[in-house]
Amino acid sequence: MSPQSRSRLRILSGFIIFFSIIFIARLYYLQVIHGKEFRAEAEKQYVSTIPNLFDRGTVYFKQKDDRLVTGATINSGYVVSITPKLLTDKEASYKAIAAIIDVAHDAFIEKANKNDDPYEEIAKRVPEEKANALMELGIPGVKIFRETWRYYPGGQLAAQVLGFVGFGNQGNELIGRYGLESYYNDILARRADDLYINFFAELFTNLSDTLFDSDKEQEADLVLTIEPTVQGYLEKELQNVMDEWHSDQSGGIIMDPKTGAIYAMAVSPSFDLNEYNKVKDGTIFADPLVQDVYEMGSIVKPLTMAAGLDAGVVTANTTYDDLGRMTMDKKTFSNYDGRGRGPGTTMQDVLNQSLNTGVAFVVSKLGNERFADYLQNKFHLGDETGIDLPGERQGLMTNLTSKRNIEYATASFGQGIALTPINMVTALSVLGNGGVTITPHVVDEIRYTNGKVKKFTPNPPEQVIKPETSEEITRMLVTVVDKALLGGTVRIPEYSIAAKTGTAQIARPRELGGGYYDDRYMHTFFGYFPAYDPKFIVFLYTYNPRNNATFASHTLTMPFIRTAKFLLHYYSITPDRVKDVLGKPVAP
Repeated sequence: MSPQSRSRLRILSGFIIFFSIIFIARLYYLQVIHGKEFRAEAEKQYVSTIPNLFDRGTVYFKQKDDRLVTGATINSGYVVSITPKLLTDKEASYKAIAAIIDVAHDAFIEKANKNDDPYEEIAKRVPEEKANALMELGIPGVKIFRETWRYYPGGQLAAQVLGFVGFGNQGNELIGRYGLESYYNDILARRADDLYINFFAELFTNLSDTLFDSDKEQEADLVLTIEPTVQGYLEKELQNVMDEWHSDQSGGIIMDPKTGAIYAMAVSPSFDLNEYNKVKDGTIFADPLVQDVYEMGSIVKPLTMAAGLDAGVVTANTTYDDLGRMTMDKKTFSNYDGRGRGPGTTMQDVLNQSLNTGVAFVVSKLGNERFADYLQNKFHLGDETGIDLPGERQGLMTNLTSKRNIEYATASFGQGIALTPINMVTALSVLGNGGVTITPHVVDEIRYTNGKVKKFTPNPPEQVIKPETSEEITRMLVTVVDKALLGGTVRIPEYSIAAKTGTAQIARPRELGGGYYDDRYMHTFFGYFPAYDPKFIVFLYTYNPRNNATFASHTLTMPFIRTAKFLLHYYSITPDRVKDVLGKPVAP
């Protein structure tokens, strides 16, 4: 073969290889990326279809073994309609149809008698097998259309996190409403394109769109950090709290305190996402864990104590004379029981017995300005956390700009400042994770339809308290659980748990005179474990519990302990406490 012939052969081979690559790329684009849409088009050959069928990206929960479970998807079925003037025998038509699907007789006859109306729907979301059975009857005037809609397989599971799809303010477009459906609406939404294209004609056209499809960079599915079994467990525990204490509301967050990944996030009462239109009070759709602020009470005390430890003004063994009450700026506050513990009261005693005067003492050692700096600029109380959910609200921290000492004293035990639950649990995570800030999040991955995957990228961590401060406050909170929480009766021998309760008075609205209710409280509880290398932080609250609910230690301790035991078992966490020769656990 001559050199010229070999050169031509190479050129020809190059063209063949080039077009083969284009062909394979186009085939992948049509069968994989657009496979769902073309399958839908194929179905149009057999049944009438509503134009521009609704489509939307999928939202997945992630199980502990990384398997995905669908949280929000598209379901399909059929609409059955009639053209009244074409029904030759209305009663016979009704009997034939009613033998297959549920149709009320009077409603059917009323629609069937509208002879001037060319279209009357008699049933929606009819399963495929029943739609096929109706088509086989061949009743004149009966038409069947394919339809699609947003479907949530878990029903109520993670309702406030997911949100739902409904009509926007204009009333003519389905969009995400609340939760992730709203926050990520732009990438979950799908274009209402007319997808009918001859397959082989499409195969060799729009090649540039195949290789450089910019539109697909705007369409994606979501993979969440939410673990469905953990989410379900938390929702059950919150419902138990509601049933037992008849609270106005209860909520909880389970999070990794090192990464900010949220395993569960729930509120009770809740609602079924597939039947949101049946909800009478629309305020239930919003997520109070992100959008509402509360005075948190004594779970703020560990932050105050950590500030004192970090600044070096107190240690766990520092003492003061507890008189049971203090007066500042002509205002008096006291410990929860009004009693003083006397001289020699240690900072460990302050946390064990939740003494308001003790954390006010820490503030007096820190100074108001430095105390406010720790709460606002280090723990970032009152700031937005940046969580990927809509409507996050800033806290109410104006008391920390006051010139009065009383405002700083009350803030030290969680009164007079109001925070979102997500802000609170994010700040508390700093205590157990070595002293660094985190970014809470519920989305782990964004999977674009063009094949690209975007992993969650946190904000750069900031070291806000020293690692040794984190270890010391953790040791103090472990002592609270081991010796003080319900008298030390709920400690888990094989695991170290750091925790603290909180009970705060609920503020009375200004129109009712301001101040605080004497008989309404916000109960809170947080804990992280295993304490010295925590995998989980759990935050619980219940708002205005009844049935003689006095303190959070009564309402929330057992739900927390049950949740901790469940998580430790479910994730097979190795015990962090060894045993001595007598078989008794020894703290790390």
